[in-house]
Amino acid sequence: MSENCIFCKIVAGEIPSKKVYEDELVFAFHDIHPQRPVHILVIPKRHLASLQDATPADEPALGRLLAVANQLATEAGSSGGFRVIINNGEIGCQEVPHLHAHIVGGDQPVGPMLKRLD
Repeated sequence: MSENCIFCKIVAGEIPSKKVYEDELVFAFHDIHPQRPVHILVIPKRHLASLQDATPADEPALGRLLAVANQLATEAGSSGGFRVIINNGEIGCQEVPHLHAHIVGGDQPVGPMLKRLD
């Protein structure tokens, strides 16, 4: 746990969140500024600043993060599709230095979010 990390404080229960899932490896909660009807953050419980810092020892948590993302998106009504977004580092627009995946879905977005990434 990093003592100055807001996500570590959420995992520790020091800052309230709308938790939707927790196990020994990951923690998931609703984003406080949702961009879509479904907008959930999934984070490893152990502090990991970014994907760049991941090592082979982090593979179990990273795999669980993706499995939980699928489960939560489907349970929240996004069975027809959703996005998993991991911003990495300053150039990747990562705002909180704790690895996190945004799970976004729900109604089809309008405007710039409609653009395909492939």
